[in-house]
Amino acid sequence: MAEKKRIVATIEARMTSSRFPGKVLMEACGKPMLQHMIERLQRVPSLDGIVVATTGNDADVPIVNLAQRMGVGFFQGSEYDVLLRVLHSARAHDIDVIVEMTGDCPLIDPVLVEDCVQGYQAAGVDYVSNVLERTYPRGMDTQVFATEVLADVADRTDDPEDHEHVSIFIYSHPEIYSLKNMPGPPELTNPGLGLTLDTPEDLELIRRIFEILYPGNPNFTLADILSVLKDNPALLELNAHVRRKHA
Repeated sequence: MAEKKRIVATIEARMTSSRFPGKVLMEACGKPMLQHMIERLQRVPSLDGIVVATTGNDADVPIVNLAQRMGVGFFQGSEYDVLLRVLHSARAHDIDVIVEMTGDCPLIDPVLVEDCVQGYQAAGVDYVSNVLERTYPRGMDTQVFATEVLADVADRTDDPEDHEHVSIFIYSHPEIYSLKNMPGPPELTNPGLGLTLDTPEDLELIRRIFEILYPGNPNFTLADILSVLKDNPALLELNAHVRRKHA
């Protein structure tokens, strides 16, 4: 019988974001955004753990403190070589399968993360994500691949862009790695909607969503978020003008 692989979510998080410093610890409903994200990922059935992949910078000590307080793993690595930061996090915590997350997704839906993990296990491919062809809103991004695949990437490329964006080399080379996309159902398809925490305008929208949904249902889903936005279309104007960065 094959040994069960250890599946762990890694969350890339640091305080020195060039676009919006300190965003991961800004609060909604009295909790830091990173705490909300961790709590949501803790409801993903297939995850064996969570590791916050941060840096050794003094500014990131509060991130380490939060991880320790919540009883999840952490790793302090390179600020700019995020690929090696995630790879070393995985090796330090004996991770076989990485569920790669970025710390700017506090509204992440645990159901969608579970779908990607299940899809990875069923497909037998090198890489599964729900963003190869974007159907879900930004902020639901989930990528799944083996630690050994990321180690192979590290051996193949020294390009700074590849090392900044972790998995870009994988999905840019389908001739090397087998890929699978997990598209959203029609009722959850809204690729133009930004639910990721990139700017102060995003913070305002995400705070409003938490204020409406969290007190009555901390386990709210993407379907609940889309329902709120349908009922409160003015909320969409808060960050409609934000231009997103692309890897």
